[in-house]
Amino acid sequence: MRLDRRLLLAGLGSALGLRSAKAQEAPPEPAAHEAIRALPRSLPGADLQVIDLWPGDPPGGGSGPDADGYRYVEGTTGDITRVAKPCLLAMRPANPSGAAMIVAAGGGYEYIALGNEGVPVGKVLNAAGITVFLLIYRLPAEGWGAGPDAPRQDAQRALRLVRARGPELGVDPGRVGVLGFSAGGHLMGETAVGSAQDLYGAVDAVDSQPVRPVLAGLIYPVITMRKPFDRTRTRRIMVGDEVTPTEMKTYSVDLQVGPETPPTFLVQAIDDPIAVADHPLLMFSALRKARVPAELHLFERGGHGFGLGAPGTPAAAWPGLFLAWIRLHGFLRS
Repeated sequence: MRLDRRLLLAGLGSALGLRSAKAQEAPPEPAAHEAIRALPRSLPGADLQVIDLWPGDPPGGGSGPDADGYRYVEGTTGDITRVAKPCLLAMRPANPSGAAMIVAAGGGYEYIALGNEGVPVGKVLNAAGITVFLLIYRLPAEGWGAGPDAPRQDAQRALRLVRARGPELGVDPGRVGVLGFSAGGHLMGETAVGSAQDLYGAVDAVDSQPVRPVLAGLIYPVITMRKPFDRTRTRRIMVGDEVTPTEMKTYSVDLQVGPETPPTFLVQAIDDPIAVADHPLLMFSALRKARVPAELHLFERGGHGFGLGAPGTPAAAWPGLFLAWIRLHGFLRS
């Protein structure tokens, strides 16, 4: 049974101060016009600060899903569906370094695996001093006029918003990276390679900020829409069964890599039955051709959706490797 997850839509502020890892003060009382229902304490990330992406309705139109008056619906394991109001969930470190990472969990663009891929990796990054923003993005098949571009619009807005509010959030606007898993890896990959293209008209001053992340981590990502590597839910949700040449170019991350693509870190298991190992190999080849700094780790076993990796397995080494790599690129400063 799924539990309704977040806050009522009517009259919500852009950000609600909740408990952080650094300070345990009680959150301020909500304004009288805000209607807030207590969250089940058992749900992943129930105490995280909520930051709305858009000041009004998201771009592109469409009715969106019916979330019974909530931002979205979340199951007991942290799988999110029916995203009616896209937002960021902030995870703050005890000792912030100024670096920030926007994290997109996967789920084939049918749900967002916050419990398996969002909150766990957020805790690892927090321990390294990185402020984490979990991206709750619109799902293309849930009634949005922008369709497959709806999550991409949310990702672009998230980067701009974090940069624009950097001083308030304790973030250096020059050190904002992205990290994505599976379909979230596709989304963050699309954001990294497509930063020169504005996917929506400017809404406010926030949209004057740049979109390009300083680096990208793509963990068992869906990369290409090309046959025979396109047997994924991501491809079916994004473009359907028949892929036009324009869609192939637009939604295949590797086909958009260029010199401006940020340094990229790739992880995959060779036995992945969903996003087969050819996905990161195609991406790595495109990055090398464009002379973009890149690192690729292929593990013999792990399957798909392994999150942080099963303890004691080689795949569990990837978070440490990723932290070492971002230090190499000056993302974490001692």
